[in-house]
Amino acid sequence: MNASRAVTVDGLPVGVSGSSDPRFDSAVKTFARIFAERTGNGGALSVYLRGEPVVDVWAGSADAAGTPWTRDTGTMIYSASKGISATVLHRLADRGMLDYAAPVAEYWPEFAANGKSRITVTQLLSHRAGLSALPAANLGEVLDHRLMEERLAAAKPDHLLGKPIYHALTIGWLMAGVARAVTGRDMAELYRTEVAEPLGVDGIHLGRPPAGSPTLAADLVGSVKTLADRSIPGPVADRVLRLLRTVRAPLASIYLPGLEAIFRGERPPILDTALPAGNAVCTADALAKMYSALACGGMVDGRRYLSARTVTELERIRTYQLDRALIVPFWHLGYHSFPSPHAPRGYGHLGAFGSAGWADPGSGVSVGFVHNRMSLGWSAIDMTVLVPLLHLILRAARLPAGETERRARGAA
Repeated sequence: MNASRAVTVDGLPVGVSGSSDPRFDSAVKTFARIFAERTGNGGALSVYLRGEPVVDVWAGSADAAGTPWTRDTGTMIYSASKGISATVLHRLADRGMLDYAAPVAEYWPEFAANGKSRITVTQLLSHRAGLSALPAANLGEVLDHRLMEERLAAAKPDHLLGKPIYHALTIGWLMAGVARAVTGRDMAELYRTEVAEPLGVDGIHLGRPPAGSPTLAADLVGSVKTLADRSIPGPVADRVLRLLRTVRAPLASIYLPGLEAIFRGERPPILDTALPAGNAVCTADALAKMYSALACGGMVDGRRYLSARTVTELERIRTYQLDRALIVPFWHLGYHSFPSPHAPRGYGHLGAFGSAGWADPGSGVSVGFVHNRMSLGWSAIDMTVLVPLLHLILRAARLPAGETERRARGAA
């Protein structure tokens, strides 16, 4: 969409719904260029500034049939789910139920098996537990989250124990195992009791929102979804498993032969399990509100969500070593930093295809960005658009309220 196009009577670009502080017009226009007036896919962008919503916009459609995206449309956010799952653990730590420096086995005794008795909660949350490879499993077993927790508890760490390598799927089951050991409850329930309810939102769920929920899950659409509906030929899968260890290690964290079937069909199985590393369904506003608590010293709506001490711990980078699997700056406790020179303290979590949640304690800005497009053609844009969006959002956040209107009157 061209930036010079007319805007609606609400001051938003054509095809965009919601509301926005005029200071953030440039960010909303950038969002509009990617999602406005497109059929078959859509998305939403939400920004909070010092605890107050300043942008809440959406555009496009929630499915291939063209059902309009609404404020209550949620979508699977892939690895951005990890930030929510980590927040569950931080709520427990905040109440003294979990110590970051303690061995995981202190809470989850089965985890001590095969030489893992000294692995700490901090190592686990910063992807240094040496358990990045998916345990040998078939599709049905991968969908059994209790089984995957048990297999990881019994597993032997690999040669990268102590070094950062992205635990793309396993970290979700590991966090769930710790949370279950401490509380006796599933991560899906903890999403509700430790995140959604205390924040006063509905739009954060692990997996498909339950019947009756205001949040409606958008369909997964695009060329990658189409490819997933087919099987990867056996010879190709076999070659992947025979690659050199340096190449195989990163792939082993996200690939098992036949795993693409988890995305198949009109009701893909991935949304009907608990996959804390990748299948949260969120609205942009709910995601931004969660990160607003991290950007504002643990406060949300005038209430204490996390202690200031815990939030300070979350801001700390835990390893300055480059990750062996991903090009990410550095790991925090369940989050990673972002390459934003205007917000060196900012952190959050990006997901496949670009959905993300982010907080900047320096400015009090938080962002939720979600969409349902799984497209090879759009992937380069979708995975990088957060960088210019953050630049525009942070620049706008530095302007005094009403500054845009004053400049417009002056120019007239």
